[in-house]
Amino acid sequence: MLLEAGPEIAVASTKAYTAQIAVQAVLAKALGEALNNQDAKDWNLKHDLAIAAEGMQQLVDSKESLKEIADKYLIKSRNAFYIGRGIDYAVALEGALKLKEVSYIQTEGFAAAELKHGTISLIEKGTPVIALINDPATADLTRGNIQEVVSRGANIITIVGKDFAKEGDDIVLPEINYYMSALLTVVPAQLLAYYASKDKGLDVDKPRNLAKSVTVE
Repeated sequence: MLLEAGPEIAVASTKAYTAQIAVQAVLAKALGEALNNQDAKDWNLKHDLAIAAEGMQQLVDSKESLKEIADKYLIKSRNAFYIGRGIDYAVALEGALKLKEVSYIQTEGFAAAELKHGTISLIEKGTPVIALINDPATADLTRGNIQEVVSRGANIITIVGKDFAKEGDDIVLPEINYYMSALLTVVPAQLLAYYASKDKGLDVDKPRNLAKSVTVE
């Protein structure tokens, strides 16, 4: 399936990733309709994509707050972590990849439920942990994970869906269908990586040792 996203010059892929999410949603709806699934037939995907586009623009318009967060918590850090559950876990992996690619901060994405199976031993005072919360079934559980890392000295950065926002959250996402939430969650994740790299004086578009095309195995 062609993404039709246009050329992407930067080595670190951002809009292609977003386009892949949108195309997968189109594919999921088509497969569901082919299987005579009523939920797929009832899903107004065009509406959800339009809502996503509006939400993404709102997040880009508020990018200065993301710069402040990157300057405060990320640019002086050697290590960082992303945590999330469900769809948020997939976005956590993307956020971690982008941050390590362009800012050279060693960053890993983990399923929040797996923190106590080893990862939490890496948390030190001042370690940035970026927590993603969009899943209605697990929002409270992820909040519990946040408290666990805070008690060990972590600096928490929260990226939270509007329905689950609480006082003190750093980034509140516009309202959207949970199954499309990755389209919004990934925007601040990628912008945090952008500002962490730029404010460290690095070349965001051409990270060291990376190439747009891999020609060797």
